[in-house]
Amino acid sequence: MRKLLLAVSASLCLLVQPMAASASNLVASISISNQTMTVTQNGIVKHRWKVSTARKGYVTPLGNYSAKWASKNHRSRKYDNAPMPYAIFFHGGYAVHATFDLKRLGRPASHGCVRLHPDNAAQFFSMATHNGLKNTKIIVTR
Repeated sequence: MRKLLLAVSASLCLLVQPMAASASNLVASISISNQTMTVTQNGIVKHRWKVSTARKGYVTPLGNYSAKWASKNHRSRKYDNAPMPYAIFFHGGYAVHATFDLKRLGRPASHGCVRLHPDNAAQFFSMATHNGLKNTKIIVTR
């Protein structure tokens, strides 16, 4: 009986191990100096997009963060109910989200959030929610 129990336990461990290994690691690396976001999944570059980060007088926080929560149709409580579609929040009220001010992508223009083209924000939102927020990292560098 003991040998049977050990064999079943070993088999279950082998079945569970590939599932844990298949959990995707999604990383969004934001460069403030280049105004770009590079998305890698399991170490492979999937996307590189223009972004807008904080304009003069505001700050996009530098650091390594885990995605905390997601909101598909979020509106800002701080900035006049401004739309923040496809928001992935990473540090308090700071998020990666879509913008409709497309002409400003590629240069600082936000109150501190990382703003993307709506198509790119929707794609990142889908990737982050599919892979799990706990498996999604946001890295902001100068």
